Amino acid sequence: MSNAIYAMLGRQQGLMQEMQVVANNLANSSTTGYKSDRALFGEFLVATGSQSSSLSMGGLAGHSFAMSQGALKITGGEMDFAIQGDGFFLVNSEQGQRLTRAGHFQLSTDGQLVDMNGSAVLSAAGAPISIPQNASEIRVAADGTVTVSSGDGLPPQEVGQIGVVTVDEEATLVRDSNSYFSAPDGHRPAENNEVVQGALEQSNVSPVLEVARMIEVQRAYEAGQALFEREDQRVSQIISAIRNG
Repeated sequence: MSNAIYAMLGRQQGLMQEMQVVANNLANSSTTGYKSDRALFGEFLVATGSQSSSLSMGGLAGHSFAMSQGALKITGGEMDFAIQGDGFFLVNSEQGQRLTRAGHFQLSTDGQLVDMNGSAVLSAAGAPISIPQNASEIRVAADGTVTVSSGDGLPPQEVGQIGVVTVDEEATLVRDSNSYFSAPDGHRPAENNEVVQGALEQSNVSPVLEVARMIEVQRAYEAGQALFEREDQRVSQIISAIRNG
């Protein structure tokens, strides 16, 4: 196979991977707290034989996430929370501690505050937050402090503080799912962040831009396919000329 065909195959594979990223963004344009994704490509060298130079090709090198704030949707829900700032809610999933911007929480059967995946929402100290069974009203302050009222005339009781954390470098974040990130290099308490009760952060995906990108990638793929077919015809003609010569 010629070097040109190798290079074009690598290009087509990269475009297919980019199309998958764009399609996933579009599929999650309504997912709470979702951050849009971009494929990052890098150059690598492939040996073509001891008697010839190497071939430069491109391949998927990683992903970049747009961490810009999504619009806040006011729901009025007592268990709906959003973050104003660059922080994340800290939850304890089956795979360990994870970071998320999706603040649609609920109470488990044993009274723990959990997210929609059933993962416990952790406090600033890394402990689950338990809500008393007799709680009639739940209020969360801007700093994440959770207080409950029982309706029996007693003053509100503080039961914990929702943990909001951040990372030093966003590039260290790894997406585990559409709403979870892991931070292999660790995280720390966030500063200058505000927890908003009764609101959810919407996805920061722009469907219009993603559709435009999809069309661009599709056209580039079609152009590459045409080049591939012409190169295949050229090689076939050379082979035929040699055979008939």
